Amino acid sequence: MSRLYAAKKTGREPTTGCVTLLHGSGTGKAMTNRRDFLNTTLLASSAMALPRLSRGAELAGSLRGGVGARVVSTWDFGVPANQAAWALLGKGGKPLDAVEAGAMIPEADLHNHSVGRAGYPDRDGRVTLDASIMDGDGRCGAVAALENIAHPIQVARRVMEHTPHVLLVGDGALEFALQQGFTSERLLTPESEKAWHEWLKQSQYKPVPSHENHDNPASRSLPGGQRDHDTIGMLAVDARGHLAGACTTSGMAWKLHGRVGDSPIIGAGLYVDNDIGAATSTGVGEEVIRNAGSFLVVELMRQGRSPQHACEEAVRRIVKKRPDAAKELQVGFLALRRDGECGAYAIQKGFTYAVCDAQRQDRLMAAPSLYQTTYS
Repeated sequence: MSRLYAAKKTGREPTTGCVTLLHGSGTGKAMTNRRDFLNTTLLASSAMALPRLSRGAELAGSLRGGVGARVVSTWDFGVPANQAAWALLGKGGKPLDAVEAGAMIPEADLHNHSVGRAGYPDRDGRVTLDASIMDGDGRCGAVAALENIAHPIQVARRVMEHTPHVLLVGDGALEFALQQGFTSERLLTPESEKAWHEWLKQSQYKPVPSHENHDNPASRSLPGGQRDHDTIGMLAVDARGHLAGACTTSGMAWKLHGRVGDSPIIGAGLYVDNDIGAATSTGVGEEVIRNAGSFLVVELMRQGRSPQHACEEAVRRIVKKRPDAAKELQVGFLALRRDGECGAYAIQKGFTYAVCDAQRQDRLMAAPSLYQTTYS
């Protein structure tokens, strides 16, 4: 069911690194709804959309709000994802539609081994995907341990809109997706299968921080960070302060079959509240789940903390509970307040996040961290 986004050069030069979305029908007529947009739009590989990155991202814990609509997301591959979201949000579209469209970019990227169809498998060689989506009014949907469906974020939205439930898992999630018209397909790519066979030679499993950037060839020049696992989290706010968020992942590579992390867990990997703001997480999901991380960040903002300070306090709470373990793992939080101010913080150096608004569509930020050096 996936399509490809493609960049189109028009008579007017687009902003550097920006993705222009093409209508597939050729009629020239405006698309009437979200379904038309997603089903008639070509999704280009996000690797093609990645901007040329400098040696480093801008180091900043936060960016001020008051700029109107804004979309933010985790990691450097969030840049092209943001741009796909901005193609809707920047024209006055709904934040919920924007985050769904944005999350589909890394899901379709064959160079991204932490999200979607090219994700590394579990230790049994099976690719299982997790995703969640949430609107600022409290509606939400999620899927976990979903196999053979390329875009779990779309299925998560169907769960939200077409069932009385929040989360469907495993075979039940797949059965629902097929009933909704999604196509079953093999997700294990030759490259991922080769990596799995290499892993089987020793079968050792030890997550290491921040591989999202290292696994992406376009971002290996970024400073800091060791290799990690999983996840793009995306948050969006429109000019009226309405929020939405999405989170999608293939989870930890070589995990036990059936393992589910924080990404599809509302309140852990994602939480959105129109009254306050939104938060998402990345890193070792078990640590985020133990602390209801994204819900915690939003509640700290409700108490008056800035987005960056809320993320920092949530990180420090994780470290306080498991100080020794925290030296060898990564967790990062990203938060967006309803006025557009955003902030981030991580345990280890190397966590980056992307910011897109009317002023600039390719900004990449390096989040501050508790530890300035890595331990593993």
